[in-house]
This record gives sequence, structure tokens and C-alpha cells, in this order.
Amino acid sequence: MKVLLKKDFDLIGSAGDIKEVKDGYARNYLIPQGIATFASPSSIKSFEEVRRQQGRKILRETNDAKIIASRIETDLVIIKVKTADEGKIYGSVTPTMIHEVLVQKGYNIDKKKISIPEHIKSLGEFVVDVKLYTDVVAKLKVNVEDEEATLEEPKTEETEASEEGKSE
Repeated sequence: MKVLLKKDFDLIGSAGDIKEVKDGYARNYLIPQGIATFASPSSIKSFEEVRRQQGRKILRETNDAKIIASRIETDLVIIKVKTADEGKIYGSVTPTMIHEVLVQKGYNIDKKKISIPEHIKSLGEFVVDVKLYTDVVAKLKVNVEDEEATLEEPKTEETEASEEGKSE
């Protein structure tokens, strides 16, 4: 009996192949498990149409992911953390922290897709991988800064002069 494989099956072949198998094997195992169907001209034609539509969908999603990847690669994520002496931070920067900043910037990315190659335990700029689709990985720049340094801005001559003008 000829069957059309719907799924990849190690013992017989890959999806879309038409294989000759024993009648009992097809009727009792392959067809009930949803691995194959009878190889009629109509089933072959419908399978090819489904495969063509899936190909278009994959192409569209890949293109969308590439557009988002180009936006992410030009963007910079700034994470504010508490630090000890010598620029070491308490704990480490996690994918959840990066995800929260990305959501605030308008990206809809799953936090499980953010991969930090090495633990971020100090201040500075780091590169993080964001997997957007099967073959699309964006390199995101993450800048880790001390939150107290931004709160206490150093006074310049201009800010001191403006403060003196306000007090008078």
C-alpha cells in the first residue's frame, strides 16, 4: 500500500514522502497515529498546498523577525543597579531585568528568548543574544549603570549658578 507521510518518521522517511508499506502496518499503526495517510492524488495535492502555505507563513515570520532584530541591534538597554565598592553589583543582571526594559520600550519578546552568555556582575556595556525566530538572533547592547550615580548628578558651574539665582 502506498502512503503519504504527514510527519517525519525515522523508520520510513520524512514528511511529504510517498512510501510503499505493508497494508497492516499502514492501517493499524501509521494512519491511526496520524503519521501517514493513503497516497491518493487528492491527498497528495492537498498536502502540497498545506506545505506551500506553511512555507509562506515561515517566510513572513522570518522577515518580521529580521526587521525587529535590526531595530533591537540599534537600540541600547540601560539597566540601573545598586553597586558596592569597585563597581561590583549586588547579584547579577538577569534576563527578567532586561525583559522589563524591553517591554517598556515597546518590544513584545518572551524573556526565555533572552540569552546572557556570561553572568553580568559588574558595571559596563555587554552584548546579549535575543532569539527572535529559528535562525534570527539579535545582538542587544546592555549598559549596566550605578543607580546612585544618576541620582546624584555632579554639580557644574551652570547648575550652581541657577540654584543661587533661585535662592535669592
